[in-house]
Order: sequence, then C-alpha cells, then structure tokens
Amino acid sequence: MKFGTGNIFKGKVVEIEEGTELARVKVDLGGGEMITAMITGPALRELDARVGDELEFCKSPGTVAPKNFH
Repeated sequence: MKFGTGNIFKGKVVEIEEGTELARVKVDLGGGEMITAMITGPALRELDARVGDELEFCKSPGTVAPKNFH
C-alpha cells in the first residue's frame, strides 16, 4: 500500500483503554476532530504508547492502524 497525505492522520493520544486482548486508543486530531483505533494489547505494549504522545495513523479502506509514535 502507498501512503499519501489523504490517508495519514496526526494527533495527540488523549485516552488509552487497555483490555485483555485489545486496546482502544483515542487521538485528538485538532480542530475538534477525534479518531479512535483498536489495536492489539501486545502491539500497544511494543509501541509503548502513552497519553500525551504524538501519533500518526495510516488509514486503508476499512482499517485504521498506528504508523508510529513520537
């Protein structure tokens, strides 16, 4: 997949709810826009995401996934 400006979103992590299998990561994109993504618990721990971190999300049709942190 090619990444372009139309499918990369940047924002600040404002909330993380970690469950047994999945984590819900809520990101403030600015201008009143928010996005929430579900990622696996192991992926969240590997990325070491924390509230306040800057985050980029890559979106493909039907999927939103974290690209990187910081």
